[in-house]
Amino acid sequence: MDFLKKYMYPLLTGIGILAALLVFSLNIPRNREANFIERSALSAMSPLLKPVFRISALVEDIWDGYIRLVDTHSENLQLREDIRTLNLRILEGNEALLSNKRLERLLDMKKSVPDPTISATVIGEDVTSWFRTLVIDRGSSSGIREGMAVLSAEGVVGQTVKVTATTSRVLLLTDHASGISATIQRSRARGVVKGKSEMLCTLEFTTREEDVKVGDTVITSGIGGLFLKGLPIGEVTMVKRGEYGIFQTVSIRPAVNLPHLEEVLVVQRGGYE
Repeated sequence: MDFLKKYMYPLLTGIGILAALLVFSLNIPRNREANFIERSALSAMSPLLKPVFRISALVEDIWDGYIRLVDTHSENLQLREDIRTLNLRILEGNEALLSNKRLERLLDMKKSVPDPTISATVIGEDVTSWFRTLVIDRGSSSGIREGMAVLSAEGVVGQTVKVTATTSRVLLLTDHASGISATIQRSRARGVVKGKSEMLCTLEFTTREEDVKVGDTVITSGIGGLFLKGLPIGEVTMVKRGEYGIFQTVSIRPAVNLPHLEEVLVVQRGGYE
């Protein structure tokens, strides 16, 4: 802007002279040579025409550069938007792939259960020092009642304890109030899996003489009727036999990754109103 203000008058003068000369040259007949006066005028004006042409070329280059910068900026914005869109689609595709894998495993569990089941999605949780429950998006309108077994693709999750028309609260097997009759798969030793703090369980009422080892798989025994026989509960992580008493202390890590649970199956058998 300062450049234009400073050189506005010389620039306009040069443009005017250039226009006059162009008109003058166009009026010269093509079939004759320029006379002495015409040649003298062109010779006198040539030093002025060179700066005018240079300034005109400079202005043209600056304008073209500005147009190119505007176009490049617009292209960059469009490319950034395209990249964001592609990244979003990749994330959506990965999430869909992981979801499909989880649902395939859940379907395998569904096929292994002889009773009717209904799938549900975890929509809430209450994991405190007092309660360990989940909330799922299915309720009495879907045929769910309190006291029904809840499973995941990996094994036992817990049982329904509070049912509304559209949601159900699930008491996790790690809750202190939970109790599941269980069997050590290898040795057939029996006990009751009780909830413990920190997302763990214990196998209680197992006598000192029973063969229980770290790494043993714990499954449901089928006693009590709530859970079918042979469903995975967890793995033995610690066995302690004290000097006194008739029972041993057995710690169990659940087979289900409860903090990361997203989909479950509710076995539509039994329960109570």
